[in-house]
Order: sequence, then structure tokens, then C-alpha cells
Amino acid sequence: MSETADRVRIVDVQVLSDDWYVLKKTIFDYRRADGSWQRQSRETYDRGNGATLLLYDPRRRTVVLTRQFRLPAFVNGHEGMLIEAPAGLLETASPEERIRAEVEEDTGYRVAGVRKVFEAFMSPGSVTEKLYFFVAEYDADARVGRGGGIADEGEDIEVLELSIHDALAMIACGEIMDGKTIMLLQYAALHLFANDRTVAKELCQ
Repeated sequence: MSETADRVRIVDVQVLSDDWYVLKKTIFDYRRADGSWQRQSRETYDRGNGATLLLYDPRRRTVVLTRQFRLPAFVNGHEGMLIEAPAGLLETASPEERIRAEVEEDTGYRVAGVRKVFEAFMSPGSVTEKLYFFVAEYDADARVGRGGGIADEGEDIEVLELSIHDALAMIACGEIMDGKTIMLLQYAALHLFANDRTVAKELCQ
């Protein structure tokens, strides 16, 4: 039993929307640190768990990212075109299976040796999704298609190959604003390209 199981009492759960994903309103009682009970209400957005992966070439010191339109960013004042690491929802697949398929769909690269580096809740205040983070090496021979995503699902993805130097500088410039991608690039700077001490110091000019 989790350490919080005796601190949470679910009172009522209402499904507010079950269209693209599931939005619920939950009323619950929570026992605070001082022992008192407090009734709270929260909405949770359940879209399932997902996986993301950074393709990197340690010899050429490059990474593969994508660029695509994201409506939520657009309606929040951004131009909407976000640079990201490939990612996808697991649905019924394992994280490893799903990310291999997603990377090939999005980028055209077929990878076998994927390595999980960590897991994270990306927006735990409202979204239930847990994301599995992977890295994998690639080279030119691994590219078996053009990528671009699945048109019938509305995907229109551009594939980008960048030096790790440029990708890190783009974070500082505000050109890369996607959270999962920033996390993977910072992991790469610390662990995959750590022998070059200048990489992490290079910022947007």
C-alpha cells in the first residue's frame, strides 16, 4: 500500500469529456499533515502514458529532432511550430515497442538498441500521463524512409538533423521550447557528449 493510500478518500468522480481523451472531475477528502481532513476538487486529463526518444550520433555529434504544428502552443500565443524529440502514446504497446515505431514514423530512422534513461510526469497538476525517456544511436544506414508522420492522423512533420552545439544553443534562444526535448538534450549534454566541456557553455549569441 502506498504511503498516501490512507490519506485520500474519493468522494465522487464525474466524466466531463470522453472525446479525444478523458477529462474527469474528482472530489476527494485529503488528510493534511496536521491530521485534519480537507475536501478538494480537481480535474484530471487522462491521455494514457507515452514515450519519447533522442536520436544521437556520437561520432558526428548530431541529434535528430522534428518540427510540427501544435495547436495548444498556437492558442497560447506561440507560432505553433515546435521543435521536438519524437514521441507518442503507448496505447497497448510497451514503451520500447511504441517508441521504435514512432521514431520510424516520424523520422524515417529504424532503431533497435533503445535505452531508457528515466521516467517523468510532465504536468502532474492536471495531466495523468507518465513519459518514458529513451536515447538511441543512429547513423545514415538506419534511415529507411522519409518520416513525416501519418498524414491521416493530421501529422505533417519536418525532420531536422542538428549538431548538439546548435540544439543546446536553440534552447537558450527560445527556439526549442518543448519540455521533453529540453530534458533529453540536457541529458545528452551531461552524459552522451560530456567529453566536450564547451557544449554546455555555448549559448545563443
